[in-house]
Amino acid sequence: MPAWARRVPRVRATAKAAWHNDSVLRMRVELPVVEIRERKPPWLKVRAPGGPNYLRLKRLMRDANLHSVCEEAHCPNIGECWEDATATFMILGDVCTRNCGYCAIAHGRPTWEDREEPERVARAVRDLGLEYVVITSVNRDDLADGGAAHWAATVRAMRHHAPRCRVEVLIPDFQGDAAALATVIDARPDILNHNTETVPRLYRVARHGGRYARTLELFRRARTTAPALPTKSGIILGLGEERAELLATMRDLVDVGVSILTLGQYLRPSAQHLPVARYYRPEQFAELAEAGRALGFTHVESGPLVRSSYHAKKQADSAGTNVRGAQRVLTDVRGAEPRASKTGHPRPEPTTDLL
Repeated sequence: MPAWARRVPRVRATAKAAWHNDSVLRMRVELPVVEIRERKPPWLKVRAPGGPNYLRLKRLMRDANLHSVCEEAHCPNIGECWEDATATFMILGDVCTRNCGYCAIAHGRPTWEDREEPERVARAVRDLGLEYVVITSVNRDDLADGGAAHWAATVRAMRHHAPRCRVEVLIPDFQGDAAALATVIDARPDILNHNTETVPRLYRVARHGGRYARTLELFRRARTTAPALPTKSGIILGLGEERAELLATMRDLVDVGVSILTLGQYLRPSAQHLPVARYYRPEQFAELAEAGRALGFTHVESGPLVRSSYHAKKQADSAGTNVRGAQRVLTDVRGAEPRASKTGHPRPEPTTDLL
């Protein structure tokens, strides 16, 4: 056999290998980029929603052009709560003027304000026959009063259309505007809720536009304005807080009159949000609940999947807030300047385990 013939298979094999490598290269280029999701502990797994009440409530939300924080914030309890015909309504649109590092709600410049929304929310609550409802909103720093008048209109519409339904308001900080807070309190909600979210050291990273001292001042003003009005706050865990500063934050909330506390695990909405510093085990949440009750909270709802409005009716019942429209003593605090907060937070030392 001539030499050239013996070389043909080798040439063909080389050409075949080159074609194969080129195909693999093209395949690698054309494959979509898939984001690698972090593995969550087994106690954070929940059943996908889809029951009949869930579908009915979702259809009602769409028909009435209403928003819920359950959907916008990717709440893991949406299936359980909506199957129980309970929901947290989100007013003043679905675009927030702030960009908090943990929050899944869209941020930007809102252009939407629907003056008919309070009536639509109240009629939806009436049609569902709800006994307890939570109202929340995005931050609307673009509005002169932060949306306080819209808040008050929603609560009053609820009183008109669903008078037997208790109303919990989960409000923003209104940039420390005392008059805006008084406007909401004047509408006589049953519980005033404002989330602290994290310890003061992490505010600069996690709560863009928020101020820890402003949060404490909101509760001080609420206690001065309406001493009988129960107040509530929530903290998400796993952003990098240490045990000592977490307990100090809980103590601060007790000192300003907060009676109900929720503690839940932070879950990263996307790769663009703050990473999870750690996952707390269920027994660690139970220990923190005991610590909170020892500090003086009337009720502590603590668990990996707990959110501010999760089991809100049970929280209110446990805290003894069955009397609707608690009588209040109104003190004029409009125009008052926020006082400096003396928190006494310790400087945390690096640790490998919080509990």
